[in-house]
Amino acid sequence: MDQQTPPENQTDRLGDPEVAVLPGATGWLPHPAAFAPEQEPEPRPRDAVAAAVGNASLLSIGYLLLGRRLPAFLTLVVTVALVTAVVAVPSVWLEVAVAAWWAAMTWHGWRLGGGRAGAVVRRHRRIALAVAVPVLLVFGLVRFDAARLEGTLTEARDRGDCAQAETALAKVWFGHRVVNAPMALRTDRTAEACRRLREASGRLRDSLAVGDTKALSDGFRGLGVVLATLPGHDRMVDAELDRFLRGLPTTDACRTNTLTDWLKARKPTGNGLDRAATVLPRVAPAALLGCGDARMAANDFRVAGQRYQQLLDEHPGHELTGKAREGVTKARLAAELAHVRGLGGGYCSQPAAYSGAPEFRGGAVNRAVVWGNREYVDKLPADWLTGDVGQAVLVVCTGQTEFGTPTQTCPYRSSRSGQVSNVTFRKIAIPVTAYELRTGKVVVQTRVEIGGASCPSSFFVFGDGLPPNRYVSPSDGDIRAGYAAVITP
Repeated sequence: MDQQTPPENQTDRLGDPEVAVLPGATGWLPHPAAFAPEQEPEPRPRDAVAAAVGNASLLSIGYLLLGRRLPAFLTLVVTVALVTAVVAVPSVWLEVAVAAWWAAMTWHGWRLGGGRAGAVVRRHRRIALAVAVPVLLVFGLVRFDAARLEGTLTEARDRGDCAQAETALAKVWFGHRVVNAPMALRTDRTAEACRRLREASGRLRDSLAVGDTKALSDGFRGLGVVLATLPGHDRMVDAELDRFLRGLPTTDACRTNTLTDWLKARKPTGNGLDRAATVLPRVAPAALLGCGDARMAANDFRVAGQRYQQLLDEHPGHELTGKAREGVTKARLAAELAHVRGLGGGYCSQPAAYSGAPEFRGGAVNRAVVWGNREYVDKLPADWLTGDVGQAVLVVCTGQTEFGTPTQTCPYRSSRSGQVSNVTFRKIAIPVTAYELRTGKVVVQTRVEIGGASCPSSFFVFGDGLPPNRYVSPSDGDIRAGYAAVITP
């Protein structure tokens, strides 16, 4: 007869194996322990909005909120590389690449977050907004400031004002280069243009200060480089060129003449610098005349004449040509006179003309400068002679005194030997060549003979014996009469 098992000893025959009770067992065996299966961790909640907003900061925050650390690290590295490239090499294409990267990261965050099926995790959204909003706000403000600065730079370029541009350029910083690479590129070009213009302007100022054509050439070359390689800065170049042109004429006429000569010789380049030649009609004639006058005052008559003649050749019909013609004549006469004065006694071997001298005239006193033998010249009337060749009509070259025509022969007894000898008294003969200073040509070539008293009662001699010939003793009138044939023919 079956005996009913107590409830506590009943087993689930469907789930538990049957157990046999061994003989001699004092009680029921314990129910074997049931092992619970290992539970999987609860999946991390995913919020697509938080992931997208977090990644929109470009700091890979969305990936971190999704627990994707490796993508977060890799995308952050790419972001840093792109930003570095944008700053190092400003380019529109790199800026487009950064924008595309930003859009891709934002979309990828949304997709990994489950898109529309994603959960709402408010804490994640707060974190994403706390990071993305400041980043995007700063980005917007910096880009707005970049646009404002670029507007200032555009105005400065249009006005040709490098000072205003450099004030704005001093405010450009790293952030502007990150958020607006093309603007940074344009500011760099303006900075380069202003640097080159500053150097060119310095060289142009040097040329105005000392008349250095090398500095002038360097300055124009610098302006030309800006026009050729940095388009958009033409007004700034014009402003520097205008500043240089306003410096003409300088305080020194010859310095101005040096600069205008360079401008005249400069070959046209087909750009805005060619208008520098328009200053020549206004400045060059006065500079040439003033330089001629200055060189005249410095006794540089050759250069003075060149400047006056240049004015006549290059600016015919100008109101200053009358003075220039007078200057040419004055410079030529001054050069001739300086040459004659420089010859001194050498004039007799190298006669030269001074066309400013009075004309040689017969029957009049022709004042003379006498070179050579002046033994009797000092006895001539003062109005016959001059020490300044600039006041002379004649240049008289005198040779050595010779015996001239005999006038009387007288016997004399030597007080030493008692011997009686005849002594012939002769006129004083002096070879003379007279040049008309006006033409440098010979007008008189003769031998002046000066008469005088002869056969005095006695005379003193050196040595033994009486000389066979002696000079007459001329009076002032005799000397005057002798030279009259030359000076007052």
